Amino acid sequence: MALPLSILDLAFIGEGETAGDSFAASVALAQRAEELGYLRIWYAEHHNMDSIASSATSVLIAHVAAHTRTIRLGAGGVMLPNHSPLTIAEQFGTLETLHPGRIDLGLGRAPGSDQNTMRALRRSPSSADSFPQDVLELQGYLTGETLIPGVHATPGKGTDVPLYILGSSLFGAQLAAALGLPYAFASHFAPGALEEAVALYRREFKPSAQLDAPYVIAALNVIAADTREEAQEQFLASKRQRVTRFLGRGRTFTTEEADMILESPAGQQIVQMAKYSAVGDPDEVKAYIDWFAGHAGADELIVAFSSPDRKAGIRSAELLAQAHGLG
Repeated sequence: MALPLSILDLAFIGEGETAGDSFAASVALAQRAEELGYLRIWYAEHHNMDSIASSATSVLIAHVAAHTRTIRLGAGGVMLPNHSPLTIAEQFGTLETLHPGRIDLGLGRAPGSDQNTMRALRRSPSSADSFPQDVLELQGYLTGETLIPGVHATPGKGTDVPLYILGSSLFGAQLAAALGLPYAFASHFAPGALEEAVALYRREFKPSAQLDAPYVIAALNVIAADTREEAQEQFLASKRQRVTRFLGRGRTFTTEEADMILESPAGQQIVQMAKYSAVGDPDEVKAYIDWFAGHAGADELIVAFSSPDRKAGIRSAELLAQAHGLG
């Protein structure tokens, strides 16, 4: 049986596009992914980023869920220190009540923003320190075994929305293992600690009411095209886009400028972020996917389609599903 494949939809707003265009594209991708047999789609919480539209993660999930039928949808993730656990329990309890059996809740502790945006979110720099306790409080609201006497999530209580711990370091691995929760590693942009974190998680995992054995989701980038040459062209365009996104500070670089930056130390750091990328024709992508699954010790892969335009991204999803034997 093929390893489950899922999608991380980064909800990009392309040059000349609006957030509405991004949302329409997310619906189209979800509908096609559902037809192709992908397991789930997750959306990540980011703030104050002109190129990403998934800041109100639960609202986007609700919109996509209303336009699909069976595919699982969730946060990958909600940055819990930005919110009260009760509020998130109510939001995701509402989603689960409206779309039973289809909702996931991935949790991270990063701000998903810069220092000024943290202040605008009313988040204290020390908020992340209480992340483990906040996860337990949130879990209590969703199971109905509240840790705050007399306080319940309505909707939310008894919905048992499954929780996932997201991470790119050993901290998340240790927490997921201690709480007996599934662990999703952000190797699509933070590849450094993948092997060590997964090994630690599997070694220290303690079974829980939600999960009786370790479960690892590993992320990677994918660009699949009909030919190797086409895929490599898309990959180069994707790296140029990353340069603008991370270093542009409001301006768009020319092709020549982006290529020069990619050769610089700062550019090489951006390239290294995409270390785990399956790029090529369907056979090449399939071979890389199979290797990466073993390398990461993964039970499931979640892919970010890095093609520089919507049509190419959908084609990438189709070719990967066909090559991997989904559906």
